[in-house]
Amino acid sequence: MTGRPPVPVIIDCDTGVDDALALLFAARHPGLDLRAVTCVAGNTHVDQVVRNTLTVLEQAGAPEIPVGRGAERPLIEPPRDAHHVHGRDGMGDLGLPAPVRRPAGVDAVTLLRREILASDRPVTLVPTAPLTNIALLLRTHPEVTANIERIVFMGGAVATGNATAVAEFNVWHDPEAAAVLLTAGVPVTMYGLDVFERVLVPPPDVRRLRESAEPGARLAGRLLSHRGPATGEHDPRGGLGDAGAVCSVADPAGLTTHRLPVEVNLAPGPARGQTVVDRRPRPGEAELHGEMREQRLVDVALDIDADRYVRLYLTTVEAAGPRGRRAPQDARR
Repeated sequence: MTGRPPVPVIIDCDTGVDDALALLFAARHPGLDLRAVTCVAGNTHVDQVVRNTLTVLEQAGAPEIPVGRGAERPLIEPPRDAHHVHGRDGMGDLGLPAPVRRPAGVDAVTLLRREILASDRPVTLVPTAPLTNIALLLRTHPEVTANIERIVFMGGAVATGNATAVAEFNVWHDPEAAAVLLTAGVPVTMYGLDVFERVLVPPPDVRRLRESAEPGARLAGRLLSHRGPATGEHDPRGGLGDAGAVCSVADPAGLTTHRLPVEVNLAPGPARGQTVVDRRPRPGEAELHGEMREQRLVDVALDIDADRYVRLYLTTVEAAGPRGRRAPQDARR
């Protein structure tokens, strides 16, 4: 540790398997101060997301972090879940117990505004889900941008999509919300599929986590062992997925980004939800003929030190217990 104070972080998630891995890491890394978690429909319906989130925080032994229920559906599109990947309950159908904890008494947007404005230092937002809550926050309470350090979102792709040939699930689920995020006027990092799929935990480490006597580490192992059609029944490795985005906040040096123009395709058709990333070294014919488009500069993740983040994740989650950084009187809500 460098002696620097922990980074104030808020995670906005649709807690499925890899969102849960991200929460376990955020609750335990000493360089992160997890101030709140907000929930949105995505991998599963929002009430199940809230339940999953509370259960994970309990299993992690996290302090009483406020959890807010957010949007039930995208701004325009109908809700479309990912049960085929994450199971009926969004958590690999592991049969986890119902949480004892209860969500905060305010909605996600209200909770986001309150925690951002109350922070004594600028907050880093880490959305690992469709961006509906974030878009509603930015449009309803634009004053929060003055106390947002950066938004590091898991979403988008430079190359190949997963929801469609070109669109990644979180952006495809609510393209308009993603477009709002890119015009927020705060620094944005896009942790997309180009790096998302590369951080894989080796089989011996997955087995060791599964056999741990410590509940949080054991849950991480069970989640990493989940096998849906996206991973394959015979693939023994476990993908960190969304957790890699949180690792990049704790250890930015493991992520290589390039500042590039990005826009979201909002038109109907097969390219809807695509993050169009302009990697050209010079203007093309469209620009030369005066057909200029408004594009936002985003720090796009193009390379990652996967082994570094795997080591960081394992070291953090296998620590003796969570780092409770908030004093009891601050565990409000």
